[in-house]
Amino acid sequence: MSKPFFVKFETPKEISEAGYEALRQAKQTGKVRKGTNETTKAIERNLAKLVIIAEDIEPPEVVAHLPILCDERSIPYIYVPTRSQMGPALGIDLGAAAACIIEPGESEGLIEQIITGIKKTRNG
Repeated sequence: MSKPFFVKFETPKEISEAGYEALRQAKQTGKVRKGTNETTKAIERNLAKLVIIAEDIEPPEVVAHLPILCDERSIPYIYVPTRSQMGPALGIDLGAAAACIIEPGESEGLIEQIITGIKKTRNG
């Protein structure tokens, strides 16, 4: 299956898995925002340290603006294959289209690894 139009680069599986883990850790020891609206506000206010966007969103227009906003504000972001795994990582029963980490807590080192890995992936 082809990727949605808003996916600008392929996120390696290990970075996607690390993204779920970073959300889990930040939820417990830091601060996260969940959902497209909360994530958008955090990006616009330059609060987000890392944005995680699910690829399997219907309609894709719901999250299509997030990569653009992140690029404008130089906020790192990754894509994860499914929103159904984001919900449990965030401690909620439903899936989430997007989430962001505001305060990393214990996930700070993991976030740095994710950002480094994504820069390598995006720059070739």
